[in-house]
Amino acid sequence: MDLSKNPDVAGLADTAELHRYAEALLVHLAADGSAPGLPSDVADVPGYWLAPAVQALVLTLAGEDAMEPLSRAAGLDEGRTALFLCLALAVAGHGDRIHASWLGTAFGDLSDDRPVTSGQRAVWLAAARGAYGPVGKIFVLRKLDAVAVPAGDERWLEALVPDEPAQVVPQALAGFPPLTELPEICGPVRAADRLNRLRERCAEITTSRQPATASKIVTGSVWPDAEPLAVLHTLIGQSGHEGPLSSLRGHLLQDVQPGAEPHLAALALHVAAPAVKEAAETLLRAAQEPPPDTVTLPVLGHPVILRPEGPDRDSMQAAEHGIVTESVPERRGNWLGYALIAIGVVVLGVGFTISLAAPFAGVAVAMWGGFLLWRRRVQEQADLDRVQARLAELHETAEGAVWALHEHARESMKRADAAAEDFTELTRLLRRGPRAA
Repeated sequence: MDLSKNPDVAGLADTAELHRYAEALLVHLAADGSAPGLPSDVADVPGYWLAPAVQALVLTLAGEDAMEPLSRAAGLDEGRTALFLCLALAVAGHGDRIHASWLGTAFGDLSDDRPVTSGQRAVWLAAARGAYGPVGKIFVLRKLDAVAVPAGDERWLEALVPDEPAQVVPQALAGFPPLTELPEICGPVRAADRLNRLRERCAEITTSRQPATASKIVTGSVWPDAEPLAVLHTLIGQSGHEGPLSSLRGHLLQDVQPGAEPHLAALALHVAAPAVKEAAETLLRAAQEPPPDTVTLPVLGHPVILRPEGPDRDSMQAAEHGIVTESVPERRGNWLGYALIAIGVVVLGVGFTISLAAPFAGVAVAMWGGFLLWRRRVQEQADLDRVQARLAELHETAEGAVWALHEHARESMKRADAAAEDFTELTRLLRRGPRAA
Protein backbone atom coordinates (compact mmCIF):
# COMPACT_ATOMS: atom_id res chain seq x y z
CA MET A 1 0.00 0.00 0.00
CA ASP A 2 1.38 3.40 -1.01
CA LEU A 3 0.61 5.65 1.93
CA SER A 4 1.65 8.75 0.04
CA LYS A 5 -1.48 8.40 -2.10
CA ASN A 6 -3.99 9.44 0.53
CA PRO A 7 -7.63 9.60 -0.50
CA ASP A 8 -8.86 12.94 -1.71
CA VAL A 9 -10.97 14.40 1.10
CA ALA A 10 -11.35 17.85 -0.42
CA GLY A 11 -14.91 17.13 -1.51
CA LEU A 12 -15.95 15.61 1.80
CA ALA A 13 -17.27 17.32 4.90
CA ASP A 14 -14.88 19.28 7.05
CA THR A 15 -12.27 16.84 8.35
CA ALA A 16 -10.26 19.28 10.47
CA GLU A 17 -11.97 18.24 13.69
CA LEU A 18 -11.51 14.58 12.82
CA HIS A 19 -7.79 15.05 12.21
CA ARG A 20 -7.38 16.99 15.44
CA TYR A 21 -9.06 14.23 17.38
CA ALA A 22 -7.04 11.53 15.59
CA GLU A 23 -3.84 13.38 16.46
CA ALA A 24 -4.89 13.61 20.12
CA LEU A 25 -5.84 9.95 20.01
CA LEU A 26 -2.35 8.95 18.90
CA VAL A 27 -0.80 11.02 21.68
CA HIS A 28 -2.93 9.27 24.30
CA LEU A 29 -2.29 5.84 22.83
CA ALA A 30 1.46 6.39 22.91
CA ALA A 31 1.32 7.80 26.44
CA ASP A 32 -0.87 5.36 28.35
CA GLY A 33 -2.87 3.30 25.87
CA SER A 34 -6.14 5.16 26.53
CA ALA A 35 -8.47 6.94 24.12
CA PRO A 36 -10.09 10.33 24.80
CA GLY A 37 -13.86 10.66 24.49
CA LEU A 38 -15.18 10.73 20.93
CA PRO A 39 -16.81 14.10 20.09
CA SER A 40 -20.22 13.88 18.46
CA ASP A 41 -19.22 15.95 15.43
CA VAL A 42 -16.40 13.48 14.64
CA ALA A 43 -18.67 10.49 14.46
CA ASP A 44 -20.03 11.33 11.02
CA VAL A 45 -17.73 12.30 8.12
CA PRO A 46 -19.45 10.71 5.12
CA GLY A 47 -17.28 8.89 2.62
CA TYR A 48 -14.06 9.02 4.70
CA TRP A 49 -12.66 5.75 6.06
CA LEU A 50 -10.87 7.38 9.00
CA ALA A 51 -14.03 8.40 10.86
CA PRO A 52 -15.53 4.89 11.24
CA ALA A 53 -12.03 3.43 11.76
CA VAL A 54 -11.50 5.76 14.73
CA GLN A 55 -14.92 4.78 16.07
CA ALA A 56 -14.03 1.09 15.72
CA LEU A 57 -10.72 1.64 17.53
CA VAL A 58 -12.35 3.51 20.44
CA LEU A 59 -15.01 0.82 20.82
CA THR A 60 -12.41 -1.96 20.65
CA LEU A 61 -10.30 -0.31 23.35
CA ALA A 62 -13.44 0.00 25.49
CA GLY A 63 -14.22 -3.70 25.01
CA GLU A 64 -17.42 -3.00 23.12
CA ASP A 65 -18.76 -4.33 19.83
CA ALA A 66 -17.14 -2.45 16.93
CA MET A 67 -18.52 -4.49 14.03
CA GLU A 68 -20.77 -1.78 12.54
CA PRO A 69 -18.16 1.06 12.22
CA LEU A 70 -15.54 -1.51 11.27
CA SER A 71 -17.66 -2.73 8.37
CA ARG A 72 -18.27 0.83 7.17
CA ALA A 73 -14.54 1.71 7.35
CA ALA A 74 -13.50 -1.48 5.55
CA GLY A 75 -16.05 -0.79 2.83
CA LEU A 76 -14.48 2.63 2.20
CA ASP A 77 -10.79 1.59 2.42
CA GLU A 78 -10.12 -1.89 3.74
CA GLY A 79 -6.32 -1.69 3.51
CA ARG A 80 -5.90 1.57 5.45
CA THR A 81 -8.50 0.54 8.00
CA ALA A 82 -6.72 -2.73 8.77
CA LEU A 83 -3.30 -1.04 8.93
CA PHE A 84 -4.61 1.74 11.18
CA LEU A 85 -6.20 -0.68 13.65
CA CYS A 86 -3.22 -3.06 13.70
CA LEU A 87 -0.70 -0.30 14.42
CA ALA A 88 -2.89 1.72 16.78
CA LEU A 89 -3.68 -1.31 18.93
CA ALA A 90 0.02 -2.28 18.94
CA VAL A 91 1.04 1.19 20.09
CA ALA A 92 -1.64 1.09 22.80
CA GLY A 93 -0.35 -2.25 24.05
CA HIS A 94 -3.49 -4.12 23.01
CA GLY A 95 -2.20 -5.89 19.91
CA ASP A 96 -3.81 -9.12 21.10
CA ARG A 97 -7.22 -7.61 20.28
CA ILE A 98 -6.67 -7.53 16.53
CA HIS A 99 -8.36 -9.99 14.22
CA ALA A 100 -6.04 -12.36 12.36
CA SER A 101 -7.49 -11.30 9.00
CA TRP A 102 -6.48 -7.69 9.68
CA LEU A 103 -2.80 -8.63 9.60
CA GLY A 104 -3.09 -10.19 6.17
CA THR A 105 -4.95 -7.19 4.80
CA ALA A 106 -2.61 -4.64 6.40
CA PHE A 107 0.58 -6.45 5.49
CA GLY A 108 -0.14 -7.50 1.93
CA ASP A 109 2.42 -9.47 -0.05
CA LEU A 110 6.21 -9.25 0.17
CA SER A 111 8.39 -9.51 -2.89
CA ASP A 112 12.13 -9.28 -3.33
CA ASP A 113 11.73 -7.26 -6.52
CA ARG A 114 9.84 -4.31 -5.03
CA PRO A 115 10.41 -2.08 -1.98
CA VAL A 116 8.91 -2.80 1.42
CA THR A 117 6.32 -0.14 2.24
CA SER A 118 6.40 1.81 5.47
CA GLY A 119 3.18 0.11 6.56
CA GLN A 120 4.59 -3.35 5.98
CA ARG A 121 7.77 -2.50 7.86
CA ALA A 122 5.81 -1.07 10.80
CA VAL A 123 3.66 -4.21 11.11
CA TRP A 124 6.80 -6.32 10.70
CA LEU A 125 8.53 -4.49 13.55
CA ALA A 126 5.49 -4.62 15.82
CA ALA A 127 5.05 -8.36 15.26
CA ALA A 128 8.74 -9.03 15.84
CA ARG A 129 8.56 -7.30 19.21
CA GLY A 130 5.58 -9.42 20.23
CA ALA A 131 2.83 -6.83 19.81
CA TYR A 132 0.50 -9.44 18.33
CA GLY A 133 1.72 -12.42 20.32
CA PRO A 134 3.03 -15.68 18.83
CA VAL A 135 0.42 -15.61 16.07
CA GLY A 136 1.70 -12.30 14.74
CA LYS A 137 5.32 -13.40 14.78
CA ILE A 138 4.47 -16.66 13.01
CA PHE A 139 2.51 -14.67 10.43
CA VAL A 140 5.52 -12.50 9.60
CA LEU A 141 7.83 -15.53 9.59
CA ARG A 142 5.65 -17.19 6.97
CA LYS A 143 5.70 -14.04 4.87
CA LEU A 144 9.49 -13.87 5.11
CA ASP A 145 9.83 -17.57 4.30
CA ALA A 146 8.72 -16.73 0.78
CA VAL A 147 12.05 -14.95 0.25
CA ALA A 148 14.51 -17.08 -1.71
CA VAL A 149 18.01 -16.63 -0.30
CA PRO A 150 20.78 -18.12 -2.48
CA ALA A 151 23.01 -20.36 -0.39
CA GLY A 152 26.13 -18.79 -1.86
CA ASP A 153 25.18 -15.19 -1.04
CA GLU A 154 28.20 -13.84 0.89
CA ARG A 155 26.47 -10.58 1.85
CA TRP A 156 24.89 -12.28 4.87
CA LEU A 157 28.27 -13.27 6.30
CA GLU A 158 29.60 -9.76 5.80
CA ALA A 159 26.50 -8.31 7.48
CA LEU A 160 26.66 -10.67 10.47
CA VAL A 161 30.41 -10.53 11.08
CA PRO A 162 32.22 -7.91 9.01
CA ASP A 163 35.73 -8.99 8.04
CA GLU A 164 38.09 -7.25 10.44
CA PRO A 165 41.21 -5.72 8.85
CA ALA A 166 43.31 -6.51 11.92
CA GLN A 167 45.43 -9.62 11.43
CA VAL A 168 44.87 -12.58 13.74
CA VAL A 169 48.29 -13.74 15.00
CA PRO A 170 48.63 -17.38 16.13
CA GLN A 171 50.18 -17.66 19.57
CA ALA A 172 52.90 -20.04 18.39
CA LEU A 173 54.04 -17.61 15.67
CA ALA A 174 53.94 -14.43 17.73
CA GLY A 175 57.73 -14.12 17.49
CA PHE A 176 57.78 -14.57 13.71
CA PRO A 177 55.57 -11.87 12.13
CA PRO A 178 56.59 -12.72 8.54
CA LEU A 179 55.13 -16.21 8.97
CA THR A 180 51.75 -14.80 10.01
CA GLU A 181 51.56 -12.87 6.73
CA LEU A 182 51.75 -16.01 4.57
CA PRO A 183 48.30 -16.84 3.09
CA GLU A 184 48.68 -20.56 3.81
CA ILE A 185 49.31 -19.72 7.47
CA CYS A 186 46.93 -16.80 8.12
CA GLY A 187 44.05 -18.12 5.97
CA PRO A 188 42.96 -20.99 8.27
CA VAL A 189 43.55 -18.83 11.36
CA ARG A 190 41.35 -16.00 10.06
CA ALA A 191 38.68 -18.48 8.93
CA ALA A 192 38.55 -20.14 12.36
CA ASP A 193 38.37 -16.77 14.08
CA ARG A 194 35.57 -15.57 11.82
CA LEU A 195 33.62 -18.82 12.26
CA ASN A 196 33.90 -18.38 16.02
CA ARG A 197 32.63 -14.80 15.76
CA LEU A 198 29.78 -15.97 13.50
CA ARG A 199 28.76 -18.58 16.06
CA GLU A 200 28.86 -15.97 18.83
CA ARG A 201 26.78 -13.53 16.78
CA CYS A 202 24.16 -16.17 15.97
CA ALA A 203 24.05 -17.21 19.64
CA GLU A 204 23.57 -13.56 20.59
CA ILE A 205 20.66 -13.28 18.14
CA THR A 206 18.89 -16.54 18.94
CA THR A 207 19.33 -16.37 22.71
CA SER A 208 16.90 -13.64 23.67
CA ARG A 209 17.93 -11.93 26.92
CA GLN A 210 14.41 -10.63 27.46
CA PRO A 211 11.02 -11.68 26.08
CA ALA A 212 9.65 -9.76 23.16
CA THR A 213 7.29 -7.17 24.53
CA ALA A 214 5.33 -4.28 23.15
CA SER A 215 3.19 -3.15 26.03
CA LYS A 216 2.79 0.60 26.22
CA ILE A 217 5.18 3.19 24.91
CA VAL A 218 6.34 5.13 27.93
CA THR A 219 9.87 6.23 27.14
CA GLY A 220 9.77 5.93 23.37
CA SER A 221 12.30 3.09 23.44
CA VAL A 222 9.91 0.28 22.47
CA TRP A 223 9.70 1.36 18.83
CA PRO A 224 13.08 2.46 17.41
CA ASP A 225 12.64 5.50 15.19
CA ALA A 226 8.91 5.43 16.12
CA GLU A 227 7.99 3.58 12.91
CA PRO A 228 4.39 2.63 13.83
CA LEU A 229 3.60 6.14 15.06
CA ALA A 230 5.13 7.67 11.94
CA VAL A 231 2.95 5.46 9.74
CA LEU A 232 -0.12 6.29 11.84
CA HIS A 233 0.58 10.00 11.41
CA THR A 234 0.76 9.43 7.66
CA LEU A 235 -2.52 7.50 7.69
CA ILE A 236 -4.41 10.30 9.45
CA GLY A 237 -3.02 12.87 7.02
CA GLN A 238 -0.36 14.47 9.22
CA SER A 239 2.54 13.48 6.94
CA GLY A 240 2.86 13.93 3.21
CA HIS A 241 4.95 10.90 2.20
CA GLU A 242 6.27 7.59 3.37
CA GLY A 243 9.94 8.46 3.28
CA PRO A 244 12.72 6.44 1.62
CA LEU A 245 11.86 2.80 1.02
CA SER A 246 14.27 -0.13 1.06
CA SER A 247 14.18 -3.52 -0.58
CA LEU A 248 13.17 -6.60 1.36
CA ARG A 249 16.69 -8.01 1.22
CA GLY A 250 18.09 -4.63 2.27
CA HIS A 251 15.93 -4.64 5.42
CA LEU A 252 16.94 -8.21 6.24
CA LEU A 253 20.65 -7.50 5.79
CA GLN A 254 20.34 -4.43 7.99
CA ASP A 255 18.50 -6.42 10.67
CA VAL A 256 21.36 -8.91 11.20
CA GLN A 257 24.15 -6.37 11.50
CA PRO A 258 25.86 -5.98 14.89
CA GLY A 259 23.85 -3.73 17.16
CA ALA A 260 20.53 -4.45 15.43
CA GLU A 261 17.38 -5.03 17.47
CA PRO A 262 17.58 -8.71 18.59
CA HIS A 263 13.98 -9.70 17.80
CA LEU A 264 14.25 -8.34 14.27
CA ALA A 265 17.63 -10.03 13.91
CA ALA A 266 16.11 -13.38 14.90
CA LEU A 267 13.56 -13.19 12.09
CA ALA A 268 16.17 -12.10 9.54
CA LEU A 269 18.56 -14.87 10.61
CA HIS A 270 15.77 -17.39 10.13
CA VAL A 271 15.43 -16.24 6.53
CA ALA A 272 19.18 -16.18 5.95
CA ALA A 273 19.83 -19.59 7.55
CA PRO A 274 20.71 -21.41 4.27
CA ALA A 275 23.24 -18.74 3.27
CA VAL A 276 24.69 -18.55 6.79
CA LYS A 277 25.13 -22.31 6.96
CA GLU A 278 26.81 -22.36 3.55
CA ALA A 279 29.19 -19.59 4.64
CA ALA A 280 29.94 -21.47 7.86
CA GLU A 281 30.76 -24.62 5.90
CA THR A 282 33.17 -22.65 3.72
CA LEU A 283 34.84 -21.17 6.80
CA LEU A 284 35.06 -24.63 8.40
CA ARG A 285 36.79 -26.09 5.36
CA ALA A 286 39.26 -23.21 5.33
CA ALA A 287 39.87 -23.49 9.09
CA GLN A 288 40.61 -27.21 8.81
CA GLU A 289 43.22 -26.79 6.09
CA PRO A 290 46.43 -28.41 7.40
CA PRO A 291 49.50 -26.20 7.72
CA PRO A 292 51.92 -26.40 4.76
CA ASP A 293 54.83 -28.84 4.88
CA THR A 294 57.22 -26.35 3.31
CA VAL A 295 57.39 -22.65 4.09
CA THR A 296 59.73 -20.00 2.73
CA LEU A 297 60.65 -17.47 5.39
CA PRO A 298 62.77 -14.36 4.79
CA VAL A 299 65.52 -14.45 7.42
CA LEU A 300 67.85 -11.44 7.61
CA GLY A 301 66.72 -10.54 4.12
CA HIS A 302 67.43 -13.97 2.61
CA PRO A 303 64.78 -16.60 1.70
CA VAL A 304 65.13 -19.79 3.72
CA ILE A 305 63.05 -22.88 3.04
CA LEU A 306 61.75 -24.46 6.24
CA ARG A 307 60.78 -28.12 6.41
CA PRO A 308 59.49 -30.20 9.33
CA GLU A 309 62.93 -31.79 9.74
CA GLY A 310 64.70 -28.43 9.70
CA PRO A 311 65.88 -25.63 7.41
CA ASP A 312 66.72 -26.63 3.84
CA ARG A 313 70.50 -27.00 3.47
CA ASP A 314 70.80 -25.42 0.01
CA SER A 315 68.75 -22.36 0.97
CA MET A 316 70.78 -22.00 4.18
CA GLN A 317 74.05 -22.13 2.25
CA ALA A 318 72.78 -19.52 -0.17
CA ALA A 319 71.71 -17.35 2.75
CA GLU A 320 75.09 -17.79 4.44
CA HIS A 321 76.89 -16.82 1.24
CA GLY A 322 74.68 -13.75 0.92
CA ILE A 323 75.38 -12.72 4.52
CA VAL A 324 79.14 -13.12 4.08
CA THR A 325 79.03 -11.15 0.85
CA GLU A 326 77.04 -8.26 2.25
CA SER A 327 78.77 -8.20 5.67
CA VAL A 328 82.39 -8.02 4.46
CA PRO A 329 83.08 -4.79 2.59
CA GLU A 330 85.63 -4.64 -0.17
CA ARG A 331 88.90 -3.19 1.09
CA ARG A 332 92.12 -2.28 -0.66
CA GLY A 333 95.12 -4.48 -0.22
CA ASN A 334 97.45 -3.91 2.72
CA TRP A 335 100.47 -3.32 0.47
CA LEU A 336 100.82 0.24 1.76
CA GLY A 337 101.64 -0.97 5.27
CA TYR A 338 104.24 -3.43 4.01
CA ALA A 339 105.74 -0.78 1.69
CA LEU A 340 106.04 1.71 4.55
CA ILE A 341 107.77 -0.89 6.72
CA ALA A 342 110.22 -1.72 3.92
CA ILE A 343 110.97 1.94 3.30
CA GLY A 344 111.46 2.50 7.03
CA VAL A 345 113.94 -0.37 7.25
CA VAL A 346 115.92 0.93 4.25
CA VAL A 347 116.00 4.45 5.67
CA LEU A 348 117.03 3.10 9.03
CA GLY A 349 119.89 1.06 7.45
CA VAL A 350 121.39 3.85 5.41
CA GLY A 351 120.36 6.71 7.68
CA PHE A 352 123.52 6.66 9.78
CA THR A 353 125.58 7.46 6.69
CA ILE A 354 123.36 10.41 5.81
CA SER A 355 122.51 12.16 9.06
CA LEU A 356 121.67 11.47 12.65
CA ALA A 357 117.98 12.30 12.04
CA ALA A 358 117.55 9.81 9.18
CA PRO A 359 117.31 6.68 11.41
CA PHE A 360 114.54 8.28 13.45
CA ALA A 361 112.63 9.02 10.26
CA GLY A 362 113.02 5.41 9.17
CA VAL A 363 111.67 4.17 12.51
CA ALA A 364 108.69 6.51 12.25
CA VAL A 365 107.87 5.34 8.70
CA ALA A 366 108.16 1.68 9.73
CA MET A 367 105.91 2.27 12.78
CA TRP A 368 103.30 3.98 10.56
CA GLY A 369 103.30 0.95 8.28
CA GLY A 370 102.88 -1.35 11.28
CA PHE A 371 99.97 0.73 12.53
CA LEU A 372 98.24 0.40 9.16
CA LEU A 373 98.69 -3.37 9.22
CA TRP A 374 97.36 -3.55 12.81
CA ARG A 375 94.33 -1.44 11.96
CA ARG A 376 93.61 -3.64 8.96
CA ARG A 377 93.76 -6.74 11.14
CA VAL A 378 91.37 -5.14 13.66
CA GLN A 379 88.91 -4.34 10.85
CA GLU A 380 89.11 -7.88 9.49
CA GLN A 381 88.48 -9.30 12.96
CA ALA A 382 85.47 -7.02 13.37
CA ASP A 383 84.18 -8.17 9.99
CA LEU A 384 84.67 -11.79 11.04
CA ASP A 385 82.87 -11.26 14.35
CA ARG A 386 79.97 -9.53 12.58
CA VAL A 387 79.68 -12.33 10.04
CA GLN A 388 79.74 -14.97 12.75
CA ALA A 389 77.08 -13.13 14.73
CA ARG A 390 74.86 -12.79 11.65
CA LEU A 391 75.35 -16.46 10.76
CA ALA A 392 74.49 -17.48 14.33
CA GLU A 393 71.37 -15.30 14.17
CA LEU A 394 70.46 -16.89 10.82
CA HIS A 395 70.68 -20.42 12.23
CA GLU A 396 68.95 -19.50 15.50
CA THR A 397 66.07 -17.78 13.72
CA ALA A 398 65.64 -20.59 11.20
CA GLU A 399 65.71 -23.29 13.88
CA GLY A 400 63.33 -21.28 16.06
CA ALA A 401 60.93 -20.85 13.15
CA VAL A 402 60.91 -24.60 12.54
CA TRP A 403 60.00 -25.27 16.18
CA ALA A 404 57.36 -22.51 16.01
CA LEU A 405 55.85 -24.19 12.96
CA HIS A 406 55.73 -27.50 14.86
CA GLU A 407 53.87 -25.75 17.70
CA HIS A 408 51.61 -24.04 15.17
CA ALA A 409 50.77 -27.45 13.67
CA ARG A 410 49.67 -28.66 17.11
CA GLU A 411 47.64 -25.48 17.59
CA SER A 412 46.09 -25.99 14.14
CA MET A 413 44.73 -29.37 15.19
CA LYS A 414 43.11 -27.82 18.27
CA ARG A 415 41.86 -24.91 16.15
CA ALA A 416 40.29 -27.31 13.64
CA ASP A 417 38.51 -29.19 16.45
CA ALA A 418 37.26 -25.90 17.92
CA ALA A 419 36.03 -24.83 14.47
CA ALA A 420 34.12 -28.10 14.12
CA GLU A 421 32.48 -27.49 17.51
CA ASP A 422 31.60 -23.93 16.47
CA PHE A 423 30.01 -25.23 13.27
CA THR A 424 28.01 -27.87 15.14
CA GLU A 425 26.72 -25.31 17.61
CA LEU A 426 25.96 -22.85 14.81
CA THR A 427 23.97 -25.50 12.95
CA ARG A 428 21.98 -26.21 16.10
CA LEU A 429 21.24 -22.51 16.57
CA LEU A 430 20.08 -22.12 12.98
CA ARG A 431 17.92 -25.22 13.21
CA ARG A 432 16.27 -23.96 16.40
CA GLY A 433 15.24 -20.72 14.73
CA PRO A 434 13.53 -17.75 16.39
CA ARG A 435 11.21 -18.29 19.32
CA ALA A 436 7.62 -17.48 18.46
CA ALA A 437 6.63 -16.74 22.03
